[in-house]
Amino acid sequence: MNRTTMGLAAGLFGIGIAAGFASAPSTTAHAQAARSLIGTLTCKGGAHVGMIVGSQQTLDCSYQPVGNSRPRGYTATITKVGVDIGFKNETTLIWQVIGSTDMRKGPLLVGDYGGVSAEASVALGVGANALVGGSNKSVVLQPISVQGQTGLNVALAVTSMTLRR
Repeated sequence: MNRTTMGLAAGLFGIGIAAGFASAPSTTAHAQAARSLIGTLTCKGGAHVGMIVGSQQTLDCSYQPVGNSRPRGYTATITKVGVDIGFKNETTLIWQVIGSTDMRKGPLLVGDYGGVSAEASVALGVGANALVGGSNKSVVLQPISVQGQTGLNVALAVTSMTLRR
């Protein structure tokens, strides 16, 4: 990457981090203490091409609540604005879902999320995604998710995700 691209990427990363913190829910100490790991969200998608200044991808997701509850299906649309150059074959994202314990029984993951993403691939690749949102911005998809992918790609972007049943 040249210096202009690196500068743009660094600037977008900083904006994304600020936006992520600004969108984080403001809660009291008591409400924060009630938050815990309530499950795992796994999303998978097929081939994808980054379009330099942004991209959009639809993923099939499965939410597995903590305990013996059965998984629930979701569809995620992820939009990135920033540097996203290259192609990916398959992508798998895994988040730990943190929320209030009374959310385990309902589909409260539905909603809009925002945060930042960074990823890189040369044959095999990895990525990190920080997202906050859901019902009344009360769900945190573990500040850093695990992402595995194959392809040739580099991305640093402000990310939004819409999760639907």
